[in-house]
Amino acid sequence: MTAITIRRLPESAKQKLRMRAAAHGRSMEAEARDILVSELERPQGVDLSWVQQLIELGEEVGGVELDIAPRDEARMVEL
Repeated sequence: MTAITIRRLPESAKQKLRMRAAAHGRSMEAEARDILVSELERPQGVDLSWVQQLIELGEEVGGVELDIAPRDEARMVEL
């Protein structure tokens, strides 16, 4: 399992986490893990149907050819 560090967490959020963890009888770390995992498992409320519509439109017209200019060579930057 991976470990993460959360920097600059507002003191008010830390206090709420502490209180919520105590109410559930677990550590702040366990409470934060539960909040994060349960939030990430929730269905997204973002409507991305426009992406599928765009794909379908592209298929209808046979795709799109883009004229992409070649990139310049990378150059060294001195610090």
